[in-house]
Amino acid sequence: MSLNARIVADMKSAMKAKETDRLSAIRLLIAAIKQKEVDERIVADDAQIVGIVDRLIKQRKDSIAQFEQAGRTDLVQKERAELEVLSVYLPQQAGADEVAAEIDAAIAAVGAKGPSDMGKVMGLLKGKLAGRADLTAVSAQVKGRLASS
Repeated sequence: MSLNARIVADMKSAMKAKETDRLSAIRLLIAAIKQKEVDERIVADDAQIVGIVDRLIKQRKDSIAQFEQAGRTDLVQKERAELEVLSVYLPQQAGADEVAAEIDAAIAAVGAKGPSDMGKVMGLLKGKLAGRADLTAVSAQVKGRLASS
């Protein structure tokens, strides 16, 4: 079953179960997918949908941080609920050992010698780890490894 079909099936089950919060988050995701499809005149595949989910999750995390600073616990709870629903659609997260192995392999594949090769390494890693690891943390690890080279 494709990821898009799974999302639609989950939306139908949320409608039948009258889970309004879950339904709202799923509809938000479907709207984002349709927006990308219309803007780029494509049919989104699973990899593109994972990218959309990843972007929406990052937005939720940013919102949570801002709402916590403002003391808006009601909005924090709403965003956390959406975050929980969206995270179901991400692939299994890569472990620290797997991320380190991917970084080593990418550095070797590109033949990176220093910080100037960071873009090449991250370009390769982005395709392999998108949705499976926090790319900001991966970038920091790559930067540290290339700086010590």
